[in-house]
Amino acid sequence: MSERRKGPVLIELEDAAGPGPRDAPPVPESLAPPEGRAMQMVATLGARRPNRLARVFWGALLALVGFAASLAAWDFVTGLLASNPVLGWTAAALVGLVLVTLILIALRELAAFSRLGRLDDLRREAEHALSAGDLPAARRVAGRLDALYRGRPELARGRDEMAKRRDEVFDAESLLALAEAELMAPLDAGARIEVEAAARQVATATALVPLALADVVAALTANIRMIRRIAEIYGGRSGTLGSWRLTRAVLAHLVATGAVAIGDDLIGSVAGGSVLSKVSRRFGEGVVNGALTARVGVATMEVCRPLPFGKGKKPGVTTLVRRALTGLFGSTT
Repeated sequence: MSERRKGPVLIELEDAAGPGPRDAPPVPESLAPPEGRAMQMVATLGARRPNRLARVFWGALLALVGFAASLAAWDFVTGLLASNPVLGWTAAALVGLVLVTLILIALRELAAFSRLGRLDDLRREAEHALSAGDLPAARRVAGRLDALYRGRPELARGRDEMAKRRDEVFDAESLLALAEAELMAPLDAGARIEVEAAARQVATATALVPLALADVVAALTANIRMIRRIAEIYGGRSGTLGSWRLTRAVLAHLVATGAVAIGDDLIGSVAGGSVLSKVSRRFGEGVVNGALTARVGVATMEVCRPLPFGKGKKPGVTTLVRRALTGLFGSTT
């Protein structure tokens, strides 16, 4: 019987080094630069013209639901009045309160459309005064601007300065330039802050939210809020329907002019997005979506501003994006 060996057994292997981490192939990089797909989709959805057949269908459906609800409320109130007058009159008062509230909401929406229309009229009159060199028309525009912003305490100093110097100006271009410097400059600063905040929010949501279509919802929500706030800054406080109509008008203008595509004013932002996309594709998309949001904001300023931008006064998209995203993902240029 052989004796069993006790203790460890040493097995010698051939001296051959196996593959290590440095031998792994590099991660392939996407050759396509970030395109801002979320903002592209938002612009396409917002600018899409509604189908006439769909409009008739939804209008008829809304009328049918309203008619059925009215009949149900009538039967409910009359039945209660017949069985229990106290409860019936209580129900009638509540139904009346609902109707009064709906009427007030409708009046508020009509007032919002009226305010937006007033800004459009002012801008058209100012453009006519500038193109024709019409001093009386420019004075009318200045007077309407003074009346429009009479209740704005932050513009009190600018209005006083306008009142002092208005009669000293004898050409339309100089008078409207004075109005732009004294009245529009503080409003432009507030609008730029809103644009930068929206661009920052859209860029962050795109970079950090990995869920499908979540970045589209975040971009749409942020852009609608930004457009509504810019309209309020310039004196065109809009209701729910007014905000949506204004959003569609801005996005339709951008799609029609091709402004949702990457252009010269987005070169710096796209370059930053391409660099960040080497670290994370989502970060690169965030930068480009933020840049496209800034472009929507500038277009909204042009639409809502009662005066056209003077030479060199229009804010640049690259500057807005740089201010909005500096420190968020690091340098974007």
